[in-house]
Amino acid sequence: MTPRYRIKLTAQERCELERLTKTDKTSARKFVIARALLLCDTGDDGPAWKVADVADALGITTRSIEHFKRRVAQQGVEAALERKPQRKPSREIIFDGAFAARLTTLACSQAPAGYARWTVRLLAEKVVELKIAPSVSTMTIQRTLKKTNCSLT
Repeated sequence: MTPRYRIKLTAQERCELERLTKTDKTSARKFVIARALLLCDTGDDGPAWKVADVADALGITTRSIEHFKRRVAQQGVEAALERKPQRKPSREIIFDGAFAARLTTLACSQAPAGYARWTVRLLAEKVVELKIAPSVSTMTIQRTLKKTNCSLT
C-alpha cells in the first residue's frame, strides 16, 4: 500500500523534532508524534521507515501516524504537535453554589399539589420550569442534594 502523505522535513524542522525527543520537558504525546515524524521523514536525512514499522516501534496505530502525516502536509509540523481545538465546549451549564442553594430551598419547600413529597424527577422539572437552569438531569439533582446532605424523605 502506498503512503497517502509523504513528508520531507527541512533541516530546521528535523532539528526541532530531535530537540523535542531529547528533552525531559516534552509531554509523552509530543514525544511520540515527534519520533513518528522523524522516522517517517522521506527527505535526504530521514530514514523513511514504513508506517507499519513505525507503528510497531512506537506502540501506536498506523491510522494515528497517517493522521500526523496529513496534519504536517496540510498545516505544518507545529500543528501536528498541538492538539486540535474542541469543536464544542466541554460543558455550557455550570452548576455552582447558587444553583445548589436554590435547589435545596426548593426541595425543602412544600411539595406540589397531589404529591406527598418531592421526587428527583419533580425537582428536575420544577428547576427547568422556574428557569433556574435551562436543562438538568435527575442525576445532577440527586448528586447536588447528596452533597448538601439534603434528604427528600
